[in-house]
Amino acid sequence: MTAASRRPLIGLTLDAEPAGGWSKLPWYALRQNYFSAVTDAGGLPVALPHEPELAEHYARALDGLVVTGGAFDVDPALYGAGSTHATVTTKDRRTRFEWAVTEAALARDLPVLGICGGQQLLNVVLGGTLIQHIPDAMPDALAHEQPNPRTEPGHDVAVAAGSLLHRITGADSLPVNSAHHQAVERPAPGLAVSGRAADGVVEAIEDPGRTFLLGVQWHPEYAISPGDRAIFQAFVGAARERQARDEAR
Repeated sequence: MTAASRRPLIGLTLDAEPAGGWSKLPWYALRQNYFSAVTDAGGLPVALPHEPELAEHYARALDGLVVTGGAFDVDPALYGAGSTHATVTTKDRRTRFEWAVTEAALARDLPVLGICGGQQLLNVVLGGTLIQHIPDAMPDALAHEQPNPRTEPGHDVAVAAGSLLHRITGADSLPVNSAHHQAVERPAPGLAVSGRAADGVVEAIEDPGRTFLLGVQWHPEYAISPGDRAIFQAFVGAARERQARDEAR
């Protein structure tokens, strides 16, 4: 099978839950719309269990990586915070794996898309910091944990002219859903801020020096705007180009 006929293989990080609820044993989970967004954009999605020692193997097999979101936080110790806010919840094995597979993907310059908590993880891996709890750090901030359904927009994001995000979406402003209490504080060296909410909260980051590295604070897998679909199409397109280069070697 040639690169032209094989769908690019896209790894998606999973969430993990302890025993109870769906299963009497610990279990993995991820919403179906993450997978369908990749499939609809022309990719072949594959779930990545939390095995940090296998991160290099995953990265060598993949054509692109999606670091997904979840109802947990990156350990503040990993970005040098002196204390931990009371609202912070961690999933340490998930973070260890996502850190390892992200580093491995970046080392190979694979296309990487970070979504919500995935954007935050990307920023920390590359040397940035996070706001631990937006309502305390920014009392006049928008409702970034929106009260309305995630299938609807919560606020708009202003897109930086000339950025990768702007080229992808062709939009100066995007309606987005919002489901986070943390955000990028100091962008990592080399990262550009390509989207902000009206209150100044960082909503998108990217690395102009890499093939494709984009983090968005919202959940484009819900496809509430044409821009959301365009993000997945551009990401999978970059993975397809990477696949073709690898197979031409």
